[in-house]
Amino acid sequence: MNSLTDMNTSTLATKWKEVGQAHPHESAILHVCGTATYTDDIPEVRGTLHAALGLSQRAHAKIITLDLTPVKSAEGVVAVFTASDFPGTNDCGPILHDDPILADGIVAYVGQPIFVVVASTHDLARRAARKAVIVYEDLPAILTPQDARAAQSFVLPPMSLQRGNAQRAMHSAPHRLQGQLQVGGQEQFYLEGQIAYALPKEAKAMQVYCSTQHPSEMQHVVAHALAIPSHQVQVECRRMGGGFGGKESQSALWAASAALCAMHLQVPVKLRADRDDDMMVTGKRHEFYYEYEIGYDDQGLILAARIEMVLRAGFSADLSGPVATRAVCHFDNAYYLSDVEIKALCGKTNTQSNTAFRGFGGPQGAIAVEYVIDDIARNLGKDALSIRKLNFYGRNDKEGRNTTHYGQKVVDNVIHEIVAELEQSSAYQERRAAIEVFNQDSPILKKGLALTPHKFGIAFNVTHLNQAGALVHVYTDGSVLVNHGGTEMGQGLHTKVAQVVAHELGIPLAQVKITATDTSKIANTSATAASTGADLNGKAAQHAAHQIRDRLAVFASSLFGGNAEDVQFFSGQVLAGSDQLSFAELVQKAYLARVQLWSDGFYATPHLQWDSKTMTGNPFSYYAYGAAVSEVIVDTLTGEWKLLRADLLYDAGNSLNPAIDLGQVEGAFIQGMGWLTTEELCWDAKGKLTTHAPSTYKIPAISDCPEDFRVQLFGKHNIADSIHRSKATGEPPLLLPFSVFFAIRDAIASVAAHRRNPPLQAPATGEAILKAINAIRV
Repeated sequence: MNSLTDMNTSTLATKWKEVGQAHPHESAILHVCGTATYTDDIPEVRGTLHAALGLSQRAHAKIITLDLTPVKSAEGVVAVFTASDFPGTNDCGPILHDDPILADGIVAYVGQPIFVVVASTHDLARRAARKAVIVYEDLPAILTPQDARAAQSFVLPPMSLQRGNAQRAMHSAPHRLQGQLQVGGQEQFYLEGQIAYALPKEAKAMQVYCSTQHPSEMQHVVAHALAIPSHQVQVECRRMGGGFGGKESQSALWAASAALCAMHLQVPVKLRADRDDDMMVTGKRHEFYYEYEIGYDDQGLILAARIEMVLRAGFSADLSGPVATRAVCHFDNAYYLSDVEIKALCGKTNTQSNTAFRGFGGPQGAIAVEYVIDDIARNLGKDALSIRKLNFYGRNDKEGRNTTHYGQKVVDNVIHEIVAELEQSSAYQERRAAIEVFNQDSPILKKGLALTPHKFGIAFNVTHLNQAGALVHVYTDGSVLVNHGGTEMGQGLHTKVAQVVAHELGIPLAQVKITATDTSKIANTSATAASTGADLNGKAAQHAAHQIRDRLAVFASSLFGGNAEDVQFFSGQVLAGSDQLSFAELVQKAYLARVQLWSDGFYATPHLQWDSKTMTGNPFSYYAYGAAVSEVIVDTLTGEWKLLRADLLYDAGNSLNPAIDLGQVEGAFIQGMGWLTTEELCWDAKGKLTTHAPSTYKIPAISDCPEDFRVQLFGKHNIADSIHRSKATGEPPLLLPFSVFFAIRDAIASVAAHRRNPPLQAPATGEAILKAINAIRV
């Protein structure tokens, strides 16, 4: 302990902070060195066996006979299990119980698991799984959203939302347009495939290491499948090699199958999916088909909107209901819609059950209104940017036009400022004029430019999921261990939570460590999804750390005098009255005085409310905004294109970690660009996914990134009481690459002097681009 002699110490204390700093990812060195432990890297317990799934070869059929004799007699095989071997519930549906872990009597898509085989090695298990002799009786199969609508085949009742009188407003509008749009799905294509490693424990307990975004859901599914209480199941995940929503609910099938085998055999069993099997079994981003009718005036102001969205849900409900709900809520994007009628149909198809994917329906909802605005602009002979600005939500109550179609007031609108700043910094108008000159002089190569905005709501649209817990332990040497309910999938959540705790306790980040997400530590957690990871878990960890800090402050004031609220914690030091000592010294003294040095924390997002029947309420805590300008060049003879330059401005509030947030924005932009351009999911006439490997499914590569890539964070704090007034960066920036799609459409439109609307569908592959070009050639 030292007496305070430097009067600048107090000033240093008030300026010191760990949040808002560009710290590297907490596992960055481990990632680069290849020493980060993923599920498949966990040292295998002696006697570990390996499992593989036997998959359906029919889109929809009865299983007449299932002969597993060749499987059981295959080299290395130890056992084979089917649906009848579950002592509990053969179901992994996250909401409805319509999703069997293993098919029982009926198969509903090509790739559906029917049995699980256990062998001595991974390779032998996979080889054996292909030896089953199955006789099917084919049933009628529905393979597209349009077919599902025609057959009235839905996994959930239709949804509808209305505000005003869209029909009357449409009838009186000076202009009307009608159209259709199809936007394809997207494979999550995480680097680490689905995997679970189940280890039987004493007294019928089960430990499962699993690559999952939702350990609590895995715990529930395994417990129900094995007919044991939840406290008998421990699920742990230190990190994932990507998730993107694909490991929110659909990791359950793998966890439950591995646990089933481990329970029966009483040995550890690992189930690791090959990439092809992973893509054949698991769901993707929902494909959407839209039919719309829009009324607008001479200036381009939208007066009425009617739209029907049909989702390819797949064979079961999974998370299609919440995805459709978010799509309905995000149809407005950044625009005020006075009279609107929206319908969403979750089409039941004999394909993989589609699931969560970064954006969770928000991008599919918002792209439809952007397509409409693009049409309006061309119909009126105007720049689409002017139509976008005209339709923006108002800035405040005085301007009006600031209540969404689902009834939530937009109180934090910064889209006007963001677009104005980006329009100027990107030299949008000058480049627009230059591109017009270029296209006039270039008969083959055409350039396109587009500026698109976004507004994205942050929170789970199921209110009770907006809660989180955390544990913070301070050890006598001043080091700190944190556990929370969020999962790390590479997005930097653990880094941000560690920064929050370090800041709260006034210690350097190096003194804080985050441990694996574990259902035995934090119970009843929500999925790390909906861009809420840092908001929820950061607040919970802050709450826990704050309680410890308060106890230490009271203890310090009892030792050195003064008031507890005046004690300052900064840079590993504690300033109490006229005395200064290290954080570790104070902790040691507190331990000897029997002061509690650990605490739990909890957070529940306030002011949320949602009525699913009327589809109205306040489902979001706040909105994250952004805008992007993209410039492309298109070869009109081949359909090839290239992104020349991208300017992004994203609203991250008071960023917890600018380096990580910039990386999230960049990654989301490229991933969303892939969805809208190169990533095409194809099924053949028999319902088999033909794009189930990197050789046939094309995610963006480094060569697809623009050489001129300018990304900035918009420097304005969140008016909502989020963690340190930051904003989420996980999902919202995936809407920024709308600008790429509409820049391509702009380039195509120049072929017809912008007098016709190209019928470009997404993904805008080379073939789709050529088709759109040929459709508008004069």
